[in-house]
Amino acid sequence: MRNPRNDALGSPKTETGASPEKGSERRCVLTGQTSARDDLVRLAVSPDGDVLPDALAKAPGRGAWIGVSKAELADAMASSKLKGALSRAFKTGALNIPEDLPTRIESALKKAVLERLGLEMRSGRLILGSDRIANEARMGAVAALYHASDAKEDGCRKLDQAWRVGLDEEGSGRKGERLPLDREALSVALGRENVVHLALADARSAQRIAIPLGRLQTFLGAADTVAET
Repeated sequence: MRNPRNDALGSPKTETGASPEKGSERRCVLTGQTSARDDLVRLAVSPDGDVLPDALAKAPGRGAWIGVSKAELADAMASSKLKGALSRAFKTGALNIPEDLPTRIESALKKAVLERLGLEMRSGRLILGSDRIANEARMGAVAALYHASDAKEDGCRKLDQAWRVGLDEEGSGRKGERLPLDREALSVALGRENVVHLALADARSAQRIAIPLGRLQTFLGAADTVAET
């Protein structure tokens, strides 16, 4: 007999790590388009005038929001469009935009995802190990399934199938999410050897991961990435 499904995804409380302003919207300074706050990346300015990524959107003071990919940001920097947009947003022209800002943003977003995964592991909600994940998945005790970017397809398919069985979704084609992080990055961050697959037992944990992961995927131009067959 399968265990009942976990609670449906919902809006986590602020103490769980979700945005205290979840649902509010911000405007991208480059495109002018308005999107949910949790879908955009915030930029902040240091006391020395350096424009820096604020991956957790918690830095004090005025911020500027962007909802573009890494490549689009690089183009905006090359054309000086970003400089003009940030000067208007921060109401000052005395800004230093690092040449490697796109790389800094990517690193900061990856760090935010890895740190969130670490917090979920310490709280006992992260499931590691292919055998354990498969067993929990078949019992319907997995809310979210992830694979490292360099995970082998055969291993992904087996766990995806076990997950579908546990969710009563055989034939749906549902798959675990292919992370924009390789096994080395995951292993180092989580302090375990050879972390290739991982899962979350709690739907609220999955929502907490979804926020920084979604920002990273959007920035890398890989939103909705899943393991391919």
